Amino acid sequence: MMEFYLIKILLLSTLAFVFAMFITPALSHFLYKYKLGKKIRNNGLTPIFSKLHAHKTGTPTMGGILIWGTVLVLSLIFSLLPKIWPLEIFKELNFLSRAETLLPLGALVISALIGLFDDWLDVREKGVLGGGGLKLRHRLIIYTLIAIAGALWFYFKLDWTVFHVPFLGNFEIGAWYIPIFIFIIVATSFSVNETDGLDGLAGGTLLLSFAAYAVIAFSLGRYDLATFCGVIMGALLAFLWFNIPPARFYMGDTGAMSLGVTLGIIALLTNNALLLLFVGVIFLIESASVIIQVLSKRWRGKKVFLSAPIHHHFQAMGWPESKIVMRFWVLSGLGVVLALIIFLLDKQF
Repeated sequence: MMEFYLIKILLLSTLAFVFAMFITPALSHFLYKYKLGKKIRNNGLTPIFSKLHAHKTGTPTMGGILIWGTVLVLSLIFSLLPKIWPLEIFKELNFLSRAETLLPLGALVISALIGLFDDWLDVREKGVLGGGGLKLRHRLIIYTLIAIAGALWFYFKLDWTVFHVPFLGNFEIGAWYIPIFIFIIVATSFSVNETDGLDGLAGGTLLLSFAAYAVIAFSLGRYDLATFCGVIMGALLAFLWFNIPPARFYMGDTGAMSLGVTLGIIALLTNNALLLLFVGVIFLIESASVIIQVLSKRWRGKKVFLSAPIHHHFQAMGWPESKIVMRFWVLSGLGVVLALIIFLLDKQF
């Protein structure tokens, strides 16, 4: 039976890739036709970033639609097929279940729509307080509101009050689960958003992260959740096909925000959220560099990095964009391997 579930995951992941590749020309045409391009503003606040990325002005954002749109469409198709044609194979291929995938799918779509609105504000230069989309504090508020909704769902609907620590076991933490949940979702969302700054960087690291949790979910017997991760991976592969330098379009907040929220929820659903420290090592480094930079400028009056997040620091040092991206992919892959080693060893205890 496990062989069938593995085939199901691989099949639906491949279908997600094919479907996303098929619809990309139409999406790309739409984004270019309506000039939904990225704006690189030279307002003097980020001179290094503006200089390094001036050539990217006009390249469409909102490419994350390709990812979450593919996941949503395939989820609905394979959940409706058994009702239209009650064949056993269609029932088996359905991966939308209340216990495993309904919550992450809902979080993916809701946060994607919020991110889409932010992208629209950005390209139309109608952002809060003078253009450029939502400010950082407004994004953090949105992340927190989404996280609160998810935390309440986990706590009251799923009666989830257990938090797993590798090698130490499960801990009953009661209502403390709510603030811990909120912190993990906000931190993951913020970190993924900060990583989305170079062609292929966020897409590649997210692909590896969802691959890790697909393996973890499969090992725990959560086959629908593993399939859900696989479908995201297939869509991300198609996105990367067009996002590798020079990018045809960018992920935008509609992709980064939604995938960050979803990754955090999947980590919590597998009760292996602490492995995010390794699975998302690049996300951790990126967000830490931003926090360090902000605090240093506020308290010391000077910068630690030439530009933050840290991938822009390496750009400012003269590293080619492709070198930064591929080295960060390597580090992400090592983090994923380490996380899986910890997970598999932990299962033995």
